[in-house]
Amino acid sequence: MTFAVIPAIDLRGGRVVRLKQGDYAQQTTYSDDPRAVAQRYAEAGARWLHLVDLDGARSGSLDNLAVIEAIARDGMQVQAGGGVREEADLQRLFDAGVARVVVGSVAIRDPERVAGWLGKLGAERLTLALDTRNAEGRWTLPSAGWIKAETRTLDELAPWYAAHGARHLLCTDIERDGMLAGFNLGLYRHLAGIVPQLAVQASGGVRSLDDIVAAREAGARGVILGRALLEGRFTVAEALAC
Repeated sequence: MTFAVIPAIDLRGGRVVRLKQGDYAQQTTYSDDPRAVAQRYAEAGARWLHLVDLDGARSGSLDNLAVIEAIARDGMQVQAGGGVREEADLQRLFDAGVARVVVGSVAIRDPERVAGWLGKLGAERLTLALDTRNAEGRWTLPSAGWIKAETRTLDELAPWYAAHGARHLLCTDIERDGMLAGFNLGLYRHLAGIVPQLAVQASGGVRSLDDIVAAREAGARGVILGRALLEGRFTVAEALAC
């Protein structure tokens, strides 16, 4: 099976930014031109791009839709999310040219509804974002931009979705996000054990090409690359080659 190397662009106020551990007060701004950043990644050989509407993740609306649409229309296959709450939001993103929509908070809060979307739209059109934080040995699932506590756990929902037709799972260890501390390989080995049928995208903490290789060996089917690319620790071409 193909292993996916997916550059990421986080959007806030129309700019390319990164947060530390999902903290909106710890923001670094990298570019005022997300489209130009996306084009660089495409020219380097990336086929997919992961876009996150950070404003939308908190507000519940698609605040950066115009930017997402402009990037999607340039020709890359875009996976985008942040602010998706209703089926109408999915359609707006599909209409904007997004190939696969990332569903996070609503996937945690209302699994039955999201399972209905999977059945209606097909598993290839949705990526479930079950971003997690370890709390006393439990993989908890905060929502709404990682600021709202929820009761369901990763070990409950990931197998449930696998049984209900899901195909793509994006899982970020929140504590490692934006920290350049390496992937939590134990998390991805755990997921490979409990949901081997899901194509898991590893996210949070990549700092080197070795981390990409290690994630693949741990059972991930793809990696999301954010800060390490923006800071030039390696290139998209090098990531694809490894």
